[in-house]
Amino acid sequence: MADQVQLKVPKAGYRLFNSKTWAVFSEGVWHNNPIFGMMLGLCSTLAVTNLMSNALVMSVSVTVVLVANSAIISALRNHIPDRVRMIVYMLIVSTLVITVDMMLRICLPDISKALGPYVALIITNCIIMGRAEAFAVNNTVPVSIADSLGVGAGYTFSLMIMAFFRESLGFGTIFGLKVLPEAMSPIQLFAIPPGAFFALGVFILVVNTLKQRQAKEDDA
Repeated sequence: MADQVQLKVPKAGYRLFNSKTWAVFSEGVWHNNPIFGMMLGLCSTLAVTNLMSNALVMSVSVTVVLVANSAIISALRNHIPDRVRMIVYMLIVSTLVITVDMMLRICLPDISKALGPYVALIITNCIIMGRAEAFAVNNTVPVSIADSLGVGAGYTFSLMIMAFFRESLGFGTIFGLKVLPEAMSPIQLFAIPPGAFFALGVFILVVNTLKQRQAKEDDA
């Protein structure tokens, strides 16, 4: 699998950068960023990035499910028959998501209500199943956890930077706190779905430009 062999470790640096787990982690954060790189999980990304509080809760929820799912599947990878593996994956993911959803309803009822069905839809998130099928089933538990933490960090970074952009411009607030001067009016476009598409396109353009520049520097 590409996720297993194409790990871009920095040429120089501290010993930490030379470890396999760090290479796997950093790959998920940058080169295989689930939103700006692999374009996965876009439905929830566009829906919950209007406010930073919503984006933070969704990011943590996805990361918790992703890490737990990868660890469990990696631990059981030699005991799951190939013909029923997708069913087993779905059962594990469903159990984890239902648990997270119930915890949110108990601990953060207002945010849970604001997120609506999108927490439950983590079950169908391509990021979760993709890391299980492409990586966790082929690697040990520690490496699988490093991979899922990296992808989760990349997902969190993507959602939070988009939410910062949209909330500050669309509502004039950051985590509900007023940041725009009274003389400036919020740009309502960024508070609605078309603004989410625009913000996503801008960040994908920026990330791809930086990746191309980095690739040229590495080849030089």
